[in-house]
Amino acid sequence: MRRKPIYLITLIMLFQGFFSVKVNAEPMKIYVNARSAIAMDSKSKCIMYEKNSDMIVPIASTTKIMTALVVLNYGDLDKKVEISEKASHIKGSVVDYKKGENISIKELLYGLMLRSGNDAAIAIAEGISGSVEEFCKLMNEQAYKLGALNTHFESPHGLDSQYHYSTAYDLALITAKAKEYDLFNKIVSAKEVKAEDYGFTRSYNNINKILYKIPAADGVKTGYTGDAGKCLVTSIHQGENDIIIVTLNCSNRWNETEKIYNHVNKNYNFTKVATKDDKVESIEINKDNIIELAAKKDIIIPMKNNEKYNINIIKPKIIPDKISKGDAYGKITVSKDNTIIYSENLYINNNIEYKNKNLLNKLKNKFQINKTKEKS
Repeated sequence: MRRKPIYLITLIMLFQGFFSVKVNAEPMKIYVNARSAIAMDSKSKCIMYEKNSDMIVPIASTTKIMTALVVLNYGDLDKKVEISEKASHIKGSVVDYKKGENISIKELLYGLMLRSGNDAAIAIAEGISGSVEEFCKLMNEQAYKLGALNTHFESPHGLDSQYHYSTAYDLALITAKAKEYDLFNKIVSAKEVKAEDYGFTRSYNNINKILYKIPAADGVKTGYTGDAGKCLVTSIHQGENDIIIVTLNCSNRWNETEKIYNHVNKNYNFTKVATKDDKVESIEINKDNIIELAAKKDIIIPMKNNEKYNINIIKPKIIPDKISKGDAYGKITVSKDNTIIYSENLYINNNIEYKNKNLLNKLKNKFQINKTKEKS
């Protein structure tokens, strides 16, 4: 979620509750030798480090994160795909599938993400959409839906081309979405996959060295082309969250990623702002009706040491004519330096069935008055 000025929200919503959190320690500053980089919490989308994170750049094989995401949305994992001549002759990193081989979409996903197979990317695109061009339409559609608005795909593999690009921020968003799928996490965290264990045509070893360098790392994808330079998208498990780190055009991507991770570890604490289904606010409509608001999930936010964060509970100015348990009602926001960095809907958590009869009567009376005027 992109940051929004707090006054935009308060224009349409009434402040209901407020408190602040501050953690004491001296922050550490770092320099990262990359053209662009970012560290983002996968759940809250809060940013913990960034350098030129909105710069549009080539992204090489980190493209394949979106390729995998499209497969998980649209593909039949058991479907067998015949390797075409186009797939078997693609340049760059390949699994070395042979023309005429029949490979399942699921196995192609492993070849795509562990071996960075450009041949797997072509086979996937042809197997799901019939052509690379049609598959790229799905990739771009998915990017738009996710809010990755500075991204455009011309291929499922990421070899350099004029209108194939993204940003560190957009890649982090795309990765956060992909990590909602258990199979994606299983694939990108695997160091080795044996053919006999999965019924595959061959075994696969993961070329992503970050899995060995940082013990808590659980993915995601490497990339390299002449224009893009060395790229890396990393996921590192942190308690109940995952830290997504993107380094683009970064010659020493392994060490620079570890440097960003150490920076986040030393300078941020993951703080629980709300617990799933626990009351965070009560709102009295009248003496007989009190609304209890709660979050539908645990809300855990990375908070920087020695910084002040404000947590606000806000509600609409107007009570709807009808409300009941489970309805979205109000929001919880976290802000820093007068900027909202996180916002989430709250829900009515208690048993209540309320109808605003006064409002209904007013509307009925207004309708009758207007009808009378029309007749006269």
